[in-house]
Amino acid sequence: MTNIPAQISSLRCGPDEPLLVIAGPCVLETADAALAIAEKLVAMAERTGVGLVFKASFDKANRTSIDSFRGPGLEEGLRILERVNKATGLPTTTDIHDATQAVPVGEVCDLIQIPAFLVRQTDLLIAAARTGKAVNAKKGQFLAPKDMKHVVGKLSAAGCDNILLCERGTFFGYGRLVNDMQSIPKMRELGVPVVFDATHSVQEPGGLGATTGGNRAMVEPLARAAVAVGCDAIFCETHPDPDKSPSDGPNMVPLDRLPAMIERLVALRELVRGFGE
Repeated sequence: MTNIPAQISSLRCGPDEPLLVIAGPCVLETADAALAIAEKLVAMAERTGVGLVFKASFDKANRTSIDSFRGPGLEEGLRILERVNKATGLPTTTDIHDATQAVPVGEVCDLIQIPAFLVRQTDLLIAAARTGKAVNAKKGQFLAPKDMKHVVGKLSAAGCDNILLCERGTFFGYGRLVNDMQSIPKMRELGVPVVFDATHSVQEPGGLGATTGGNRAMVEPLARAAVAVGCDAIFCETHPDPDKSPSDGPNMVPLDRLPAMIERLVALRELVRGFGE
């Protein structure tokens, strides 16, 4: 099947396009913090030549503990994302957890993210598709790559022409995720671009008791493997000081280390593309 590029605002994601990077903090904290990160990411994109989408969540609805920080909520979160877009020109993305969130998010963001835990929720997929925006659907930790054909089918049937699928690890016992790199070419066979979520792939769910653990040292090795087998985009959460982030700190890449990592991934992508299909 021919792989069809996805259009995200002015950016295109596909095998013949520059590497797309979806990056930003796990969760929105303040507008000033989001803008500071976004400005650093703009400089990185200019330096490396990648397409860039700014990502941050307005609500972490699936936190381990009831006491965990969730974010500023829908209205304030969308105000921050709109401000980031106007100040930097970056397309933005965030995740939705309920079908009623699709329309307001679609009015602000250029790419709608479907969380892995919710990727089988038909009403959520249909609502996202009907916004007319591109949709990035994360493969459930409990799904085989071939099962994502049904996600593509639901989104297509609801009118979405710009679909991305995202590999983010598969459950391997308790508190552990592993990546089967076969999932990247297998999902590309469905005719859509594939994103590799490098930071959530190194999560250790519940690994710190009341919070999720992770191993950020493995982010780049896994991202390299994903690029080598043909992913079209890298998803990578980042923060100026991950250990002080209120969410997913153990698996986020420090912001000052991200540009060099992306440069290496771009170089690897160019090498691999030279091999041909």
